Amino acid sequence: MTKLVISGTIGQKAKGDFMYKIVFIDIDGTLVNKEKVISDPTKKAIKKLQDKGIEIVLATGRPPFHFQEIAGDLDISSFVSYNGTYMVHEGKVIQKYPLKREYLQTLVQRAKQHNHPLVFSGMDQAVCNVKDHPDVNHTFTELKLHYTPAFNPDYWEQEDIYQVVLYCQEDEEELYTQSVTDLSFVRYHELAMDVMPKGLSKAHGIRDMLRHLNLAPQEAVAFGDGLNDREMLEYVGMGVAMGNAHPDLIPHADMVTKTVDEDGLAYGLKCLGMAE
Repeated sequence: MTKLVISGTIGQKAKGDFMYKIVFIDIDGTLVNKEKVISDPTKKAIKKLQDKGIEIVLATGRPPFHFQEIAGDLDISSFVSYNGTYMVHEGKVIQKYPLKREYLQTLVQRAKQHNHPLVFSGMDQAVCNVKDHPDVNHTFTELKLHYTPAFNPDYWEQEDIYQVVLYCQEDEEELYTQSVTDLSFVRYHELAMDVMPKGLSKAHGIRDMLRHLNLAPQEAVAFGDGLNDREMLEYVGMGVAMGNAHPDLIPHADMVTKTVDEDGLAYGLKCLGMAE
Protein backbone atom coordinates (compact mmCIF):
# COMPACT_ATOMS: atom_id res chain seq x y z
CA MET A 1 0.00 0.00 0.00
CA THR A 2 1.28 3.44 -0.92
CA LYS A 3 0.31 5.97 1.69
CA LEU A 4 -0.25 9.51 0.50
CA VAL A 5 0.21 12.38 2.92
CA ILE A 6 -1.71 15.34 1.60
CA SER A 7 0.49 18.36 1.05
CA GLY A 8 -1.17 20.06 -1.87
CA THR A 9 -0.36 17.33 -4.39
CA ILE A 10 -2.02 14.01 -5.04
CA GLY A 11 -0.50 10.63 -5.79
CA GLN A 12 -1.71 8.30 -8.55
CA LYS A 13 -4.34 6.44 -6.55
CA ALA A 14 -5.83 9.67 -5.25
CA LYS A 15 -6.26 10.92 -8.81
CA GLY A 16 -8.76 8.16 -9.19
CA ASP A 17 -8.40 4.92 -11.09
CA PHE A 18 -12.13 4.75 -10.33
CA MET A 19 -14.87 7.33 -10.21
CA TYR A 20 -15.82 7.47 -6.55
CA LYS A 21 -19.58 7.23 -6.08
CA ILE A 22 -19.97 6.93 -2.32
CA VAL A 23 -18.26 8.36 0.76
CA PHE A 24 -18.37 6.79 4.23
CA ILE A 25 -17.67 9.22 7.08
CA ASP A 26 -16.87 8.45 10.70
CA ILE A 27 -18.40 10.91 13.16
CA ASP A 28 -16.28 11.55 16.26
CA GLY A 29 -12.87 12.99 15.46
CA THR A 30 -13.64 13.00 11.74
CA LEU A 31 -16.92 14.78 11.04
CA VAL A 32 -17.19 16.53 14.41
CA ASN A 33 -14.48 17.95 16.67
CA LYS A 34 -14.11 17.50 20.43
CA GLU A 35 -16.93 19.96 20.98
CA LYS A 36 -19.09 17.82 18.64
CA VAL A 37 -19.37 20.68 16.15
CA ILE A 38 -19.34 20.34 12.36
CA SER A 39 -17.40 23.17 10.73
CA ASP A 40 -18.91 25.27 7.94
CA PRO A 41 -16.28 24.15 5.37
CA THR A 42 -17.15 20.54 6.17
CA LYS A 43 -20.87 21.20 5.74
CA LYS A 44 -20.23 22.92 2.42
CA ALA A 45 -18.05 20.06 1.16
CA ILE A 46 -20.74 17.51 2.01
CA LYS A 47 -23.39 19.62 0.28
CA LYS A 48 -21.23 19.71 -2.87
CA LEU A 49 -21.06 15.92 -2.88
CA GLN A 50 -24.81 15.66 -2.46
CA ASP A 51 -25.38 18.11 -5.31
CA LYS A 52 -23.24 15.85 -7.51
CA GLY A 53 -25.33 12.82 -6.61
CA ILE A 54 -22.57 11.16 -4.58
CA GLU A 55 -23.90 8.98 -1.77
CA ILE A 56 -22.99 10.10 1.76
CA VAL A 57 -23.12 7.46 4.50
CA LEU A 58 -22.21 7.95 8.15
CA ALA A 59 -20.07 5.08 9.45
CA THR A 60 -19.90 5.17 13.22
CA GLY A 61 -19.69 3.20 16.42
CA ARG A 62 -22.57 5.26 17.76
CA PRO A 63 -26.14 3.93 17.90
CA PRO A 64 -28.60 5.77 15.61
CA PHE A 65 -30.27 7.60 18.50
CA HIS A 66 -26.91 9.22 19.31
CA PHE A 67 -26.49 10.98 15.97
CA GLN A 68 -30.00 11.87 14.81
CA GLU A 69 -29.34 15.60 15.16
CA ILE A 70 -26.04 15.38 13.26
CA ALA A 71 -27.60 13.37 10.43
CA GLY A 72 -30.58 15.70 10.24
CA ASP A 73 -28.36 18.78 10.11
CA LEU A 74 -26.58 17.34 7.05
CA ASP A 75 -29.68 15.82 5.43
CA ILE A 76 -28.13 12.33 5.62
CA SER A 77 -30.44 9.33 6.06
CA SER A 78 -28.03 6.48 5.34
CA PHE A 79 -25.64 5.01 7.87
CA VAL A 80 -23.53 2.11 9.08
CA SER A 81 -23.99 2.22 12.86
CA TYR A 82 -22.86 0.26 15.92
CA ASN A 83 -19.57 -0.41 14.09
CA GLY A 84 -21.34 -2.40 11.37
CA THR A 85 -24.19 -4.21 13.10
CA TYR A 86 -27.10 -2.00 11.94
CA MET A 87 -27.27 -0.55 8.42
CA VAL A 88 -29.83 1.86 7.00
CA HIS A 89 -30.11 3.32 3.50
CA GLU A 90 -32.34 6.35 3.02
CA GLY A 91 -34.25 5.53 6.18
CA LYS A 92 -34.77 1.84 5.39
CA VAL A 93 -33.04 -0.93 7.37
CA ILE A 94 -31.07 -3.12 4.95
CA GLN A 95 -29.24 -5.39 7.42
CA LYS A 96 -28.82 -5.92 11.17
CA TYR A 97 -26.83 -8.26 13.37
CA PRO A 98 -27.94 -8.36 17.03
CA LEU A 99 -25.60 -9.98 19.53
CA LYS A 100 -26.42 -13.53 20.57
CA ARG A 101 -27.70 -13.72 24.12
CA GLU A 102 -25.45 -16.62 25.07
CA TYR A 103 -22.44 -14.45 24.20
CA LEU A 104 -23.87 -11.56 26.16
CA GLN A 105 -24.38 -13.81 29.18
CA THR A 106 -20.70 -14.79 29.14
CA LEU A 107 -19.68 -11.12 28.92
CA VAL A 108 -22.05 -10.09 31.72
CA GLN A 109 -20.71 -12.80 34.03
CA ARG A 110 -17.10 -11.89 33.28
CA ALA A 111 -17.68 -8.17 33.80
CA LYS A 112 -19.46 -8.83 37.08
CA GLN A 113 -16.43 -10.76 38.37
CA HIS A 114 -14.24 -7.69 37.79
CA ASN A 115 -16.76 -4.95 38.69
CA HIS A 116 -16.67 -3.47 35.20
CA PRO A 117 -19.78 -1.59 34.03
CA LEU A 118 -21.53 -2.44 30.77
CA VAL A 119 -23.73 -0.20 28.64
CA PHE A 120 -26.08 -2.08 26.30
CA SER A 121 -27.35 -0.36 23.16
CA GLY A 122 -30.65 -1.56 21.80
CA MET A 123 -32.67 -0.03 19.00
CA ASP A 124 -33.98 2.94 20.95
CA GLN A 125 -31.85 3.47 24.02
CA ALA A 126 -28.63 2.82 25.91
CA VAL A 127 -28.98 1.06 29.26
CA CYS A 128 -26.36 0.45 31.95
CA ASN A 129 -26.13 -2.48 34.34
CA VAL A 130 -24.89 -0.24 37.19
CA LYS A 131 -26.25 2.99 38.60
CA ASP A 132 -24.53 6.34 38.12
CA HIS A 133 -20.99 5.11 37.41
CA PRO A 134 -18.52 8.02 37.01
CA ASP A 135 -16.71 6.51 33.99
CA VAL A 136 -19.99 5.95 32.16
CA ASN A 137 -21.18 9.46 32.99
CA HIS A 138 -17.86 10.90 31.79
CA THR A 139 -18.00 9.30 28.35
CA PHE A 140 -21.61 10.33 27.81
CA THR A 141 -20.77 13.90 28.83
CA GLU A 142 -17.89 13.92 26.32
CA LEU A 143 -20.35 13.03 23.56
CA LYS A 144 -22.49 16.06 24.53
CA LEU A 145 -25.50 13.78 24.90
CA HIS A 146 -26.90 15.59 27.95
CA TYR A 147 -28.17 12.40 29.56
CA THR A 148 -26.86 9.25 31.20
CA PRO A 149 -28.06 5.71 30.46
CA ALA A 150 -31.06 4.27 32.23
CA PHE A 151 -30.41 1.54 34.78
CA ASN A 152 -31.65 -1.97 34.04
CA PRO A 153 -29.25 -4.89 34.63
CA ASP A 154 -31.61 -7.26 32.77
CA TYR A 155 -32.07 -5.15 29.64
CA TRP A 156 -29.82 -7.42 27.56
CA GLU A 157 -32.23 -10.30 28.19
CA GLN A 158 -35.28 -8.29 27.14
CA GLU A 159 -34.28 -6.51 23.92
CA ASP A 160 -32.08 -7.06 20.88
CA ILE A 161 -28.62 -5.63 21.61
CA TYR A 162 -26.45 -4.38 18.76
CA GLN A 163 -23.43 -3.21 20.71
CA VAL A 164 -22.07 -3.13 24.24
CA VAL A 165 -19.62 -0.68 25.78
CA LEU A 166 -17.31 -2.31 28.32
CA TYR A 167 -15.63 0.01 30.81
CA CYS A 168 -12.16 -1.18 31.75
CA GLN A 169 -8.55 -0.02 31.58
CA GLU A 170 -6.24 -0.93 28.73
CA ASP A 171 -4.19 -3.26 30.92
CA GLU A 172 -7.39 -5.17 31.76
CA GLU A 173 -8.34 -5.95 28.17
CA GLU A 174 -6.93 -9.49 28.25
CA LEU A 175 -9.44 -10.40 30.94
CA TYR A 176 -11.93 -10.42 28.07
CA THR A 177 -10.06 -10.86 24.80
CA GLN A 178 -8.53 -14.13 26.02
CA SER A 179 -11.68 -15.59 27.57
CA VAL A 180 -14.74 -14.14 25.76
CA THR A 181 -13.64 -15.29 22.34
CA ASP A 182 -17.02 -15.15 20.60
CA LEU A 183 -16.99 -11.34 20.70
CA SER A 184 -14.75 -8.63 19.26
CA PHE A 185 -13.33 -5.82 21.40
CA VAL A 186 -12.11 -2.49 20.00
CA ARG A 187 -10.94 0.30 22.29
CA TYR A 188 -12.47 3.65 21.38
CA HIS A 189 -11.71 5.52 24.61
CA GLU A 190 -9.12 5.31 27.39
CA LEU A 191 -11.94 4.18 29.68
CA ALA A 192 -13.92 1.89 27.41
CA MET A 193 -14.12 -0.61 24.57
CA ASP A 194 -16.83 -1.32 22.01
CA VAL A 195 -17.99 -4.93 22.05
CA MET A 196 -19.39 -6.42 18.82
CA PRO A 197 -20.18 -9.78 17.24
CA LYS A 198 -17.03 -11.63 16.24
CA GLY A 199 -15.93 -10.82 12.71
CA LEU A 200 -18.07 -7.72 12.31
CA SER A 201 -16.69 -4.23 11.75
CA LYS A 202 -17.49 -1.07 9.84
CA ALA A 203 -16.03 -2.80 6.78
CA HIS A 204 -18.63 -5.57 7.11
CA GLY A 205 -21.41 -2.97 7.25
CA ILE A 206 -19.94 -1.11 4.29
CA ARG A 207 -19.91 -4.37 2.34
CA ASP A 208 -23.63 -4.77 3.00
CA MET A 209 -24.29 -1.18 1.95
CA LEU A 210 -22.29 -1.48 -1.27
CA ARG A 211 -24.01 -4.73 -2.20
CA HIS A 212 -27.38 -3.07 -1.62
CA LEU A 213 -26.37 -0.24 -3.97
CA ASN A 214 -24.63 -2.50 -6.48
CA LEU A 215 -21.34 -0.66 -6.01
CA ALA A 216 -17.80 -2.00 -5.78
CA PRO A 217 -15.40 -1.26 -2.89
CA GLN A 218 -13.12 0.51 -5.39
CA GLU A 219 -15.87 3.07 -5.97
CA ALA A 220 -15.92 4.03 -2.28
CA VAL A 221 -14.01 6.51 -0.13
CA ALA A 222 -13.90 6.37 3.67
CA PHE A 223 -12.66 8.87 6.25
CA GLY A 224 -11.81 7.92 9.83
CA ASP A 225 -9.56 8.55 12.82
CA GLY A 226 -9.95 5.69 15.27
CA LEU A 227 -8.94 2.06 15.65
CA ASN A 228 -12.48 0.97 14.79
CA ASP A 229 -11.92 2.55 11.35
CA ARG A 230 -9.00 0.29 10.44
CA GLU A 231 -10.93 -2.36 8.51
CA MET A 232 -13.05 0.13 6.60
CA LEU A 233 -10.05 2.17 5.43
CA GLU A 234 -8.48 -1.04 4.14
CA TYR A 235 -11.67 -2.23 2.46
CA VAL A 236 -12.61 0.76 0.31
CA GLY A 237 -10.88 2.09 -2.79
CA MET A 238 -9.59 5.17 -0.96
CA GLY A 239 -9.13 5.03 2.80
CA VAL A 240 -8.33 8.43 4.29
CA ALA A 241 -7.03 8.89 7.84
CA MET A 242 -7.49 12.21 9.58
CA GLY A 243 -4.41 14.14 10.67
CA ASN A 244 -5.52 13.54 14.26
CA ALA A 245 -5.90 9.78 13.71
CA HIS A 246 -4.63 7.21 16.17
CA PRO A 247 -1.01 6.44 15.16
CA ASP A 248 -1.83 2.76 14.70
CA LEU A 249 -4.48 3.63 12.10
CA ILE A 250 -2.11 5.48 9.75
CA PRO A 251 -0.44 2.39 8.22
CA HIS A 252 -3.86 1.14 7.11
CA ALA A 253 -4.78 4.32 5.19
CA ASP A 254 -4.07 5.21 1.57
CA MET A 255 -3.93 8.89 2.42
CA VAL A 256 -3.64 11.20 5.43
CA THR A 257 -5.45 14.51 5.42
CA LYS A 258 -5.41 17.44 7.84
CA THR A 259 -6.87 17.24 11.36
CA VAL A 260 -10.54 17.64 12.15
CA ASP A 261 -9.79 21.08 13.61
CA GLU A 262 -8.19 22.02 10.28
CA ASP A 263 -11.26 20.90 8.30
CA GLY A 264 -9.47 17.72 7.24
CA LEU A 265 -12.59 16.11 5.78
CA ALA A 266 -13.28 19.05 3.47
CA TYR A 267 -9.61 19.32 2.56
CA GLY A 268 -9.32 15.64 1.77
CA LEU A 269 -12.40 15.69 -0.46
CA LYS A 270 -11.03 18.71 -2.29
CA CYS A 271 -7.67 17.01 -2.87
CA LEU A 272 -9.49 13.99 -4.24
CA GLY A 273 -11.27 16.29 -6.70
CA MET A 274 -14.67 15.51 -5.23
CA ALA A 275 -15.68 18.76 -3.54
CA GLU A 276 -14.14 21.44 -5.72
